[in-house]
Amino acid sequence: MKMTGARIVIESLIKENVEVVFGYPGGAIMNVYDEIYKQDKFKHILTKHEQGAVHMADGYARATGKVGVAFVTSGPGITNAITGIATAYTDSIPMVVISGQVPTTAIGTDAFQEVDAVGITRPITKHNFLVKDVKDLAFIIKEAFYLAKSGRPGPVHIDIPKNVTADMTEFVYPEKIELKTYKPNYKGNKRAIKRAVEAIKNAKKPVFYIGGGSVLSGASNIIREIVKTTQIPAVETLMARGVLRYDCPYLLGMVGMHGSYAANMAMNDADLIISLGARFDDRVTGKIDEFAKNADIIHIDIDPSQIGKVVETKYPIVGDVKLVLEEMMPMLLDGIDPNRYEEWREILKRYKELYPLTYSDSDEVIKPQWVIQITGELAPEDAIISTDVGQHQMWAAQFYPFTYPRQLLTSGGLGTMGFGFPAALGAKEGKKDKVVINFTGDGSIVMNIQEVLTGYKYKLPVINIILNNNYLGMVRQWQTMFYEDRLSETDLSDVQPDFIKLAESMGGRGFTAKTKEEFEKAFNEALNSNAVCFIDVQVDRREDVLPMVPPNSPLKNMLVFKEDK
Repeated sequence: MKMTGARIVIESLIKENVEVVFGYPGGAIMNVYDEIYKQDKFKHILTKHEQGAVHMADGYARATGKVGVAFVTSGPGITNAITGIATAYTDSIPMVVISGQVPTTAIGTDAFQEVDAVGITRPITKHNFLVKDVKDLAFIIKEAFYLAKSGRPGPVHIDIPKNVTADMTEFVYPEKIELKTYKPNYKGNKRAIKRAVEAIKNAKKPVFYIGGGSVLSGASNIIREIVKTTQIPAVETLMARGVLRYDCPYLLGMVGMHGSYAANMAMNDADLIISLGARFDDRVTGKIDEFAKNADIIHIDIDPSQIGKVVETKYPIVGDVKLVLEEMMPMLLDGIDPNRYEEWREILKRYKELYPLTYSDSDEVIKPQWVIQITGELAPEDAIISTDVGQHQMWAAQFYPFTYPRQLLTSGGLGTMGFGFPAALGAKEGKKDKVVINFTGDGSIVMNIQEVLTGYKYKLPVINIILNNNYLGMVRQWQTMFYEDRLSETDLSDVQPDFIKLAESMGGRGFTAKTKEEFEKAFNEALNSNAVCFIDVQVDRREDVLPMVPPNSPLKNMLVFKEDK
């Protein structure tokens, strides 16, 4: 059957079982939007900004494990989407972004709303396409979805000129796809796996280093089983929070710049680090020359380019974390004696006792850590938590009781302020039965605050807890610690909006909390309000996130108390 390119886009998404598209129309993509008007197979959510659309698709993908889809137009449409695409790319989130483009005859003429979208997105996508012939369109869409979710996931961009969406051809959607130059290795080399198991058996101070790839591969259950069986201590990256339950006795907490003392010392003192889908990025390693000087590295990752990229890897295994661990499991059970690591566990237990993750609570002023802890007590155990970026993000990672993977949605790699709220809306669309809570700061929330209107229109109740310290808090903390307290352009006390009126003006609800009692009352009301809510919590202005590893310092040099700085 012959169809226009625009209709082929719609029918292809239906073939991919797409449930929802987040987007914003414009001139170059109008033919596609005309076909959206005619169909009822999937939902379209009209956002208030293209960045919001892509973050929503991202949050939907993180919460559900499905491919997120976003539509934008040419020129400023795709450039507004760039931050969202880069955010997804850095965190390996499966996404397909379709943009309109000026007609092929106008490309290169500086036409109205023309920009080199493929050139701009090339470094921040897993792959991208410029469709020049409508006959290629269905195959390219099939390929885009396949690339987005296979191997190491990531965003794929398709740029479609307006005349291609108007041209007609026979619609034939491929059932399967094979790409000669793209064959991800899922299973891992058996000999390499066997060598790694022997290294684990011979180690005295091993530690599991759990990364976001464990979440993406669905490896949480087998990791929990292996950790429980071997009793080998484990640390999690920011992106892996929840792979192990917060109360797992072998979990030492988050590792890295704001990781726990025990987690960082475990990495520093280990003789074997077993990396499960984790990058060795600078926020985890600290000063690279001093990182884990006595440890051999087992690195399991589906992306071969990550192995040996930052640290020397003695035992490389290219493969899917879950499949590799399933291969490892019987060998680990055969001959691993958990008592072998008893002395190591006792050392780390002592670290936990000496330097627990804590803070000085107060009845005079609300501490942000308390807000996160009490939210964990008041919210359902399976609530989805999103964050923006800054101090609140680190406190959430430190103090919220995460119980399952995909529970925390946060911009880990790119550190995108303005991510949390639209991501929470996307998560709520994908998980309607879950309570969704966004921890944010008074700096971050205003970056995409307009999406309250989207939440109101599509009935997506999300609770935004604003930890309001009237500062760009994390930058202020660095200025205090490393710039002799010269607070350059970080004090927001004279430019604060009225968050309550802002929420109410766009159909939401707002609450102010200056005491613990007011916060608990506001949260319970928000929980039952079925509306987008802001809870503006006035917290201690000068509270710092601790522990902290100073930039370019070894992990062991972390600052634990305020007087350490």
